[in-house]
Amino acid sequence: MSSARRRADRDGTFSGDTPGRAIIDIGSNTVRLVIYGGSMRAPTVLLNEKVSAKLGRDIARKGVLADEAIDLAMRGLKRFALLLEDLKIEDVETVATAAVREASNGRKFIGKLKKLGFKPKIITGEEEARLSANGVIGAFPGACGTVADLGGGSLELVQVTDKGPRDPVSLPLGTLRLPDFRGESRGDMRKALEKALKKGVPDIAKGKPLYLVGGTLRTMAVYAMQEEGHPLSDPHGFELDPKSAKRLLGKALANETIESLKMRDRISSMRAEKLPDASVLAEAMLARFEPSRIIFSSWGIREGLLYASLPEHSRARDPLLAGISAFADQRGAPATLATRIASWTVDAAPSREHGSERLRMAATMLALASMQIEPNIRLPQAIDWALHKRWIAVDGKERAMLAAAIAANGNALDLPTEVTALASSDALEEAICWGLAVRLARRLGAGSRRSLQESRLSAENGVLTLRLGHSQAALFGFTPEKDMKLLAGRLGLDWRVDIVSDDELRSGGVP
Repeated sequence: MSSARRRADRDGTFSGDTPGRAIIDIGSNTVRLVIYGGSMRAPTVLLNEKVSAKLGRDIARKGVLADEAIDLAMRGLKRFALLLEDLKIEDVETVATAAVREASNGRKFIGKLKKLGFKPKIITGEEEARLSANGVIGAFPGACGTVADLGGGSLELVQVTDKGPRDPVSLPLGTLRLPDFRGESRGDMRKALEKALKKGVPDIAKGKPLYLVGGTLRTMAVYAMQEEGHPLSDPHGFELDPKSAKRLLGKALANETIESLKMRDRISSMRAEKLPDASVLAEAMLARFEPSRIIFSSWGIREGLLYASLPEHSRARDPLLAGISAFADQRGAPATLATRIASWTVDAAPSREHGSERLRMAATMLALASMQIEPNIRLPQAIDWALHKRWIAVDGKERAMLAAAIAANGNALDLPTEVTALASSDALEEAICWGLAVRLARRLGAGSRRSLQESRLSAENGVLTLRLGHSQAALFGFTPEKDMKLLAGRLGLDWRVDIVSDDELRSGGVP
């Protein structure tokens, strides 16, 4: 079937995005279907559905997948098969992890999946560790340290270096098995887990970042963000220094009960039941690995599968720009337009001490996309894009700068406290100037190619100068004059407009 036909068959299904790939992840706790669209370098999750089958609940005691767990999993998998058929998604990868690979009836279960039309693969613990590491490498370009992926049946540990994953190990320390390590006190449990870690990983590179992967560990990040009153909502990329982590685990979480955790927003009953034991494991990992910092990652095995399948040139793409480009393109802000405007504004409002050109480009794309939002809801919604949407390879300060640029593009210069809490006033001022420059560029000639080709904006010798060709002179009306004055004022510059011959302007090059 042609791609055009497939798009037509799915018209409107996912609000303009086309499902490109699906992954079914059969874990010890959950069986999950995720459908991805957009750029596979920074994919958009179009559907994420799970069944809490708890396939691994009897593995430690009986070594089998429980019949009722299999029945529950199969009910969900039959639904997944029908959904994928209806949506005509052909690129489907099915993987099974610890519970299925260790169960004596795991192969029989796999046979049931094949009858549904799936092509399941049982991955080893080492493969699972490598895939989780690939997910972290994809989410944090240049990542270096230890990846710990906590699932229901096992804990995968792997080193990440500039040469990729190495020394993967899989330990029977999943959330379903942690209760077996409980002693008379939390301290007893921690010592038992430290011993298990030391035996399973005798040599470890200490003093480097520790990347935590897995739903229960992400819930730990959510808890920490709530405790700190953190202005962001996405646990991906959230960081803790070792001192704060020890305080969180040893004091705050140690005093929580399953019941008190269930009462918190964004902590499910299943995660609340697993979090107390997982927090002791996290304490043991802190003691064993002595990390320089703790970084939580929402990218793991599934994203690792996507990343590993990409060609080298796609892996090299900036994930922030790849994700925002696909997002903005669907909202009337194609990368070609954003590139022209970013080029037009670079001499007047470049990235300076706090930002970067990749961040300024991302801000330009989001600022342009925000103009498609209804004016009465534009600012809060666009700021939510910047602060709370899952962008990859961007930290809190950079999110605040994105938000400041978007706000300034709409001439909203009084920033909300959730933005000002994340970045210094100097950093926000730099981003405000990006946004005001984008505002001038798009309002000068409605973003037309000709208006950008037949004009130049520059800042030198204390003056912000707009040069216009004679054929475009009338563009400098009341609206762009206000924008010019506003940008010059924020830059601390005088301003002027020079009208020159078209030939003279063109001789200076075309953005």
